Amino acid sequence: MHPGPDDAATGGGEPASGDRPRPPSPHEQPGQVTTPSGPPGTVWRDHPYSPRNWALWRRRPRVVAFMLGSEGLAVAVLAISLVYSQALVSRDWLNFGILAAGATVHIQLTQRQEERRRNRKKTVLIDLTAVWTFSAAMILPVPLTLLVIFVVRLQHWFIARRPAHNFIFSSITHGLAAVLAHLTYTALGPHFLGTGWDDFLAEFGAIVLTAAIYEAIQILYVGGALALGMSSEPTLRNVLGSPADNMLEAITVGLGAVTAILLAVVPPMVVVMAVATVVFNRLAELDQLQDDVRTDPKTGILNMRGWSESAERALERTARSSDQLALLMVDLDHFKWINDTYGHPAGDDVLRTVAQTLDEVTRPSDLVGRFGGEEFLILLPDIDEEATWDAAERIRVAIAKLHIVTTDKRGDPATIADRTTSIGVARHPRHGDTLERLLQSADAAVYLAKENGRDQVCFAPDTLTPPAAP
Repeated sequence: MHPGPDDAATGGGEPASGDRPRPPSPHEQPGQVTTPSGPPGTVWRDHPYSPRNWALWRRRPRVVAFMLGSEGLAVAVLAISLVYSQALVSRDWLNFGILAAGATVHIQLTQRQEERRRNRKKTVLIDLTAVWTFSAAMILPVPLTLLVIFVVRLQHWFIARRPAHNFIFSSITHGLAAVLAHLTYTALGPHFLGTGWDDFLAEFGAIVLTAAIYEAIQILYVGGALALGMSSEPTLRNVLGSPADNMLEAITVGLGAVTAILLAVVPPMVVVMAVATVVFNRLAELDQLQDDVRTDPKTGILNMRGWSESAERALERTARSSDQLALLMVDLDHFKWINDTYGHPAGDDVLRTVAQTLDEVTRPSDLVGRFGGEEFLILLPDIDEEATWDAAERIRVAIAKLHIVTTDKRGDPATIADRTTSIGVARHPRHGDTLERLLQSADAAVYLAKENGRDQVCFAPDTLTPPAAP
């Protein structure tokens, strides 16, 4: 599903050449600019939200072109939709009032939770306002649908405190998604008239298709801006969010459909949805808190606490079933040289990219975590010795092929490539029947790999000779 609307294009990278802010002249003070329209020395104070000061102009040209072009297209579609919109009736205004009131209650009662969620979220954020905007797209004409979005976004402006151009872009995206969803749903009507199973299934299919259009537009706009603006190689997780994020978005859109149905059949029941969204918002915050405790903030994968808890459970299952299990310790060679040469932000980019790569080249059942510094851990359940060797070699080769786009100490573009790794392997129960002993054995194997020249896979010292690489 789509990333949080206020996080659109947050990964901007460094400004392109010639795109940096102009240094002030000796006659200017911070926050002031001298304009050619007045007498020499005339100083004008520029408002921080003035379009000329937007950080948008310091982003990559492709990001600026995408955002302005897509915004222009969206505004044109919205204008045409407003011109040809149906006439409003009193029931439409009543429905608008109910949705606007419900959204306001939801936003105001969850303001603190939303602020905390935004402050803790480093990547994308899924908010819960689709309960109101998606239901508006289903039940209201275009002008009132956009008015609901305006009410929601106006209140979110004081909560999100995002850069002005980000906020405008995401607001236009919301409007376009809702209008196209409305046109889709209207074209599949009439609705709520049948009583048989065929009618129910047809209505369900119409709602699913409408939700797909609603989400697809936001994926295209917000996801496209995020992908183009990232300094490193974009991944599905960075652009679209985690599986938990997408599940939250799907549930929110589903609640929006339920709200629309209640509004069409039993309008007073929308009060129940207002209460439900407040409770659901707090549950989302608790879930995020639990995830933060187990997740490494720098790489987005499991931290040592989260990884150890899951690894212990996997080890217990392996011991009960007599299955095979392996532990890999992945150590990046000469990582200090990267920090010393390019700077610590570049080192962080390397760690994030390696973590993403490990997540991509391992199986869904494998546990990937950060051990600390430049070391990562991977638990491989239900795997034999030869497959363990193949998996470790696949990881070593994948990291060696990375070309990580980052910046150097001066902020200029740089690419880090041809990095090697030393990988230590320990197998259960040969090298240990507890997680602590397996970690010690894998660590010893890493040191053996480094002593033998780095850029290789080594099994723990007391193992039999590993199978030859194919």
